[in-house]
Amino acid sequence: MNASLTFYTHPMSRGRVARWMLEETGLPYETVLLEYGTTMKAPEYRAINPMGKVPAIKHGETVVTENAAIAMYLADLVPGKQLSPPVGSAARGPYYRWISFMGPLEQLMVAKAAKAVLPDPRMAGFGTEEDLLGTLEGALKDREHLAGEHFTAVDLLVAASLTWYMEFKLLDPRPAFKQFSSLHRGRPAALRADEIDDALIAANQEGSGTRDTR
Repeated sequence: MNASLTFYTHPMSRGRVARWMLEETGLPYETVLLEYGTTMKAPEYRAINPMGKVPAIKHGETVVTENAAIAMYLADLVPGKQLSPPVGSAARGPYYRWISFMGPLEQLMVAKAAKAVLPDPRMAGFGTEEDLLGTLEGALKDREHLAGEHFTAVDLLVAASLTWYMEFKLLDPRPAFKQFSSLHRGRPAALRADEIDDALIAANQEGSGTRDTR
C-alpha cells in the first residue's frame, strides 16, 4: 500500500473503534485529532466528512466514513491478515449480515440514551427490543466468531459496540454479550488502541491540528 492513510478522530468518541481496526491492520497511519463543536465542524473537515463527525479515514484521495465502512475497507487492504472472509466464501454472508445488524442496534441504543419513543414493533422492518437483543444473543452464545473460524472485522465491530453500550448502561450485560466482548477486547491490537487514545486524553492533546503518526 503506497497511498498515505490519515485517521480523523477524537479519543473520546466512536473513533476508538476505527483506531482498533487500524491497529489490527498493522498499516502506518497519521492521526488528526479534532475537537467537538470547533474543528470537527470547520469547513476544512466538512470537506472530508460533510456530517462533521468522526471517525473518518483518508486513503490517498479516497475518503471513508462510518465505523462499519471503515472496518470493511481496511480489512480489504490487508488480505493477508484475513480480517474479512474471502469474496464468494460461505462466511461472507454472515460477515455482511452481522455488520449490517449493528445499524438497528445503534438506533435502539441512541433512542434509549435520548429517552425517545421506540418505533412501533408492528411496523414493517421493526421488532421489539427483545427481538433485536435476543437475536444477537442467540448468535453470540457459545461462539467465538461470527463469520468463519477466525477473527474478522465483524467480531471487532460487535465486540466494540457491546463494550461501548454496556459501559454506558444502555445494554444489559447478558452473559453472551460479556463473554464475546471480553474475548475480543483482550486482543493486542485492541489494547494498543486503548493505550493510544487513553494517553491522548491524559495528555490533553485533543486540540485542532494535533497530529500523531503511527
